[in-house]
Amino acid sequence: MTGTQPPGYLPIAEHGLIGDLRTVALVGTDGTIDWYCCPRFDAPSVFASILDAERGGSFQLAAEVPAKTKQFYFPDTNVLMTRFFTEDGVGEIQDFMPIAGESGVRHRLIRRIVCVRGSVPFRARVAPRFDYARQPHTVRRHGDHIVFESPDLSLALTATVTVEPDGPDVTASFKLLEGESAVFALDRVGDDVAPRGCPHAEAEQEFADTVAFWRRWLSASRYRGRWRETVHRSALTLKLLTYAPTGAIVAAPTTSLPEQIGGERNWDYRYVWIRDAAFCVYALLRLGFTGEAEAFMRFLADRCTLRTGGDGGPLQVMYGIDGRSELPEQELGHLDGYRGSGPVRIGNDAARQLQLDIYGALIDSIYLYDKWGQPISSDRWDTVCELVDWVCDHWNQPDEGIWETRGGRKHFLYSRLMCWVAIERAIRMANHRGLPADMPHWTRSRDAIYRQIVRHGWSAARDAFVQYRSGDVLDAAVLMMPLTKFISPTDPKWLATLDALAADLVSDSLVYRYDPEASPDGLRGAEGTFSICSFWYVEALARAGRLDEARLAFEKMLTYANHLGLYAEQISRTGEQQGNFPQAFTHFALISAAFNLDRALG
Repeated sequence: MTGTQPPGYLPIAEHGLIGDLRTVALVGTDGTIDWYCCPRFDAPSVFASILDAERGGSFQLAAEVPAKTKQFYFPDTNVLMTRFFTEDGVGEIQDFMPIAGESGVRHRLIRRIVCVRGSVPFRARVAPRFDYARQPHTVRRHGDHIVFESPDLSLALTATVTVEPDGPDVTASFKLLEGESAVFALDRVGDDVAPRGCPHAEAEQEFADTVAFWRRWLSASRYRGRWRETVHRSALTLKLLTYAPTGAIVAAPTTSLPEQIGGERNWDYRYVWIRDAAFCVYALLRLGFTGEAEAFMRFLADRCTLRTGGDGGPLQVMYGIDGRSELPEQELGHLDGYRGSGPVRIGNDAARQLQLDIYGALIDSIYLYDKWGQPISSDRWDTVCELVDWVCDHWNQPDEGIWETRGGRKHFLYSRLMCWVAIERAIRMANHRGLPADMPHWTRSRDAIYRQIVRHGWSAARDAFVQYRSGDVLDAAVLMMPLTKFISPTDPKWLATLDALAADLVSDSLVYRYDPEASPDGLRGAEGTFSICSFWYVEALARAGRLDEARLAFEKMLTYANHLGLYAEQISRTGEQQGNFPQAFTHFALISAAFNLDRALG
């Protein structure tokens, strides 16, 4: 914890993540759970002290005496260990969520405390604040349990040590000797789920079952490269961001963690961005996880109805994890925000934007699934044809672009690029499998996009491809040009672009996505470097044959991860993580960069 950090707020990076494929919790290095939504990612929060240290609610559990702490994951799992080193002994908290069965009716968070050396006194305070601290609750004993009841949600706390109500909270103070343990379990309860204890033996079995689940899942990975541990941590993180009942993949499990302390760039990422999820499918397919790709394809087929009419396109930019299309954005004025960085927002108005690039990301993932997973069905091919026909007819219009600017639509190069990808990948599938397609129309549209990008996306003044048509602003999104095979990675124009980006947008290995002053995006304040762009830069260097530069940039980027190998969306000038945490986009790009750099190095 830094000396400038306000009381009650750990740095964003000082957290680990646990989950059960339905929701997650953030656990700080001080042993506090300060973010938890129940029973699913986008449900109202139960603990949200990361967004308001005074009012948000938390589950504190820590040594009662001065202690140094360290945190790590139980190897090859998403079981989190937080260790407390005191003068008289060493204790550890084992935090995990058992993976629910098909019904998923029981949501359980288990905190198992073990004294591994000497003796350690511990204290606990369970302080839920339901519905983003908007709903009051009562506390009552029910047999061996404490039940927290609010109008919309009830939670039961069971513990193997004595707990006492303290107003709206529950507290405990206990001492463990070497070899002794204690267990806290927090369960959602209601008409369909009765309170249930969690004695030592059951906690031990739940721990073993959870470890076995994650190791069994990870054993399917085909990655054997140089950065195996780092890549596997990213894969485990992407899996944690998957909502098992539907196959949805959230962009991040948090809301309103700021891109700049004191700024207004605070957004709710607990939804399914078509782009982000499609890229994650690509990363998981690369590693051999075809089941996640199939589940996401089902999510799209079963829940994302193609729209007709209007200028928004047949697909929305994002959906709820259950496939719902309405995600109204609102501000929670009663919460201060992380370190006072309001506003806190829930919902996201970007769902109503036009972002043409999503079609390229989606159809590329379908192409790869067809290639590496299972051949897509005739019904899915019909849907692909509908999407591609729409792209052919609508690609040449302004949109809000990949960065979801709120400063007006433009003719973004990246949007054109990904429209080209959508059509080109569909043509590949049709040719490979002899599938029916309007080839003349598709080919004409693909070629027209190519020519427009080459002629009007190039700035002679900047000696580079630029952000939008006939402009002169640089944008790191163009790093995707060689990655999507639109341009040769050694084309002279591309190499000049790479040099221009390095001169203007790269700091150390870190890459800014664009300059908001040169290209106003409708929002106040600055932001940090964008971590996905930094990994795109690594991959572009590798493909250009600049292997020494690529490897150094990659190794530098690894130093910006937190102690567990997790990344937020951005990195500040001082090297701190900022923005929602952890972000799927970043971990997908890490996997892709590692895979392709490995291959280039031989």
